[in-house]
Amino acid sequence: MKGNPRSKDPAPRSEATARDDDERARSPSLGELITLQWQREREDLDLQNFLLAIYFMRLGTLVDRAYDRYCQKQFGINGGDMRLMLALRRSGPPYVKRPTDLFRALLVTSGAITKKVDRLVDAGFVERSVDPSHSGGFLVHLTKKGLHVVEQAIEHLANQSALAPAMARLTPEERKLGSDFALRMLSALEQTEVDAPEEDVAPAKRAVKRR
Repeated sequence: MKGNPRSKDPAPRSEATARDDDERARSPSLGELITLQWQREREDLDLQNFLLAIYFMRLGTLVDRAYDRYCQKQFGINGGDMRLMLALRRSGPPYVKRPTDLFRALLVTSGAITKKVDRLVDAGFVERSVDPSHSGGFLVHLTKKGLHVVEQAIEHLANQSALAPAMARLTPEERKLGSDFALRMLSALEQTEVDAPEEDVAPAKRAVKRR
């Protein structure tokens, strides 16, 4: 008697199918819950841009917390100060930048850069030197100690990033598409920031001062 062809074992699930089934089986994450709540409360609006901004901000907060804890524990500095050192490192030898270049690259104020540099000088990670092209100005450069520290941080971020567990759930193609999308969004937003006229920013600053 021939066996019933329908009794054959089902075909093995693909990685993507297995992942989708796992996603449906678990409870929604906090981010997914926020999405569902907003879609319920304002179903009259197209919330795509609004929700995407929330995703980026929450991703940044979670990654930044883990990054800051690592920097504090290993080197006694905060994540923001390490970002300044990373900006110096990626500029290549001799790892020197003007304060103006740093606050533009890090999207912080000149006053914040001064405080960061002060802390890093005290830690022996950077030094100030006279800027020969600008009277009264100075340059910031990594010390040997600072270069050693920042190299450790780069290797940690590459191999043990807070994103690693989530990225491991994605295929190589998904990771590349996600990185390409994030870079395109960032590039577009940075260009918008560069193109924004100064008068658009000034009224907001004056309003804050009057409060």
